[in-house]
Amino acid sequence: MSGGVDSAVAAARAVEQGHDVVGVHLALSRMGGTLRTGSRGCCTIEDAMDARRVSDKIGIPFYVWDFSERFKRDVVDDFVSEYAAGRTPNPCLRCNEKIKFEALLDKAIELGFDAVCTGHYARVERLPNGHMQLRRASEEAKDQSYVLGVLTEAQLEHCMFPLWDTPAKADVRAEAERRGFAVATKPDSYDICFIPDGDTRGWLKEHLGDAPGDIVDESGAVVGSHDGTHGYTVGQRRGLKLGRPAPDGKPRFVLEIRPKDQQVVVGSKEALAVTEIAGQRFSWAGARPELEAPRSVHVQIRAHAEPVPGMLTRRATTAPLREDESEPGFELAVALDEPLEGVALGQSAVLYDGDIVLGQFTIDRTTRAGYDGSADDGAEGAFA
Repeated sequence: MSGGVDSAVAAARAVEQGHDVVGVHLALSRMGGTLRTGSRGCCTIEDAMDARRVSDKIGIPFYVWDFSERFKRDVVDDFVSEYAAGRTPNPCLRCNEKIKFEALLDKAIELGFDAVCTGHYARVERLPNGHMQLRRASEEAKDQSYVLGVLTEAQLEHCMFPLWDTPAKADVRAEAERRGFAVATKPDSYDICFIPDGDTRGWLKEHLGDAPGDIVDESGAVVGSHDGTHGYTVGQRRGLKLGRPAPDGKPRFVLEIRPKDQQVVVGSKEALAVTEIAGQRFSWAGARPELEAPRSVHVQIRAHAEPVPGMLTRRATTAPLREDESEPGFELAVALDEPLEGVALGQSAVLYDGDIVLGQFTIDRTTRAGYDGSADDGAEGAFA
């Protein structure tokens, strides 16, 4: 129970369905004075108190479990190291993968519970053949299946999402109001929970320090300077402070991060167009699909992005071995039907067949119409 309205209503519905429910709030920060600022931050002292009040209201036991050390190691430290490597991670997916549906679920099962029930908007179901399946919620505007795409079939066996068929968030708030929950009008949290002021660049600077370097164009000409590559991400336009305008006078965007060379590469908007994405770290949200031949899928690279069509293949790769890759020597790749802009290494690509979540992979490589990015921790890219 995060202390928000979604998990409050999910817990109440689980009780009404006849389940023996225990409320658990996760303490993810060891900063005792951590407070919530409006819609920013989560898992704070105020959130724990809100979750306790809801638990008392619906008459269930309530506990706070300290996962702060695991959260720092698996989410915060991972976030820092990924940015240091020139990648753009999604900490919410990592938290779901490592904390809520691994550490929490493992402990719950060890204590004799059957499932973890959350306020996510997604649907999990068992097929006639016994396999589990993750699907989008009934209302796509609130669908949260993207951030759950990292879940495995074994984890889906122990998941409950009571809000999956709720038409709109307004209906959840209205239900919370009818139930007398004080969180009925509480703002939704957004941004990164461990950076409550929203200043990701400043937060990373505190953790990684300054590492000045050059901003260069596609030809290698220096057009500006920076205080650290960790302050940039692919697709970024604002805050570049370039000293030399582009020859055509048009805005320039970040194309690549090269932390080893302390370089940020910029170029035209057209150079952002990606025609293929690939990654070696992947998982399946259900039965492993047959991939002897390419298959049509839709791929989504951000929580609120539109899914785009493409052809999925599993293929051998000679790319440098990753310690966390799923099948050594192999990667998943999606050839996109139409070019996609603003794709950064480190993002999660979640794969769909209609409203069914097939699985996901972390993007290690991209192929652009006029430029090839590389996953080699800042290696030089090659121009086509």
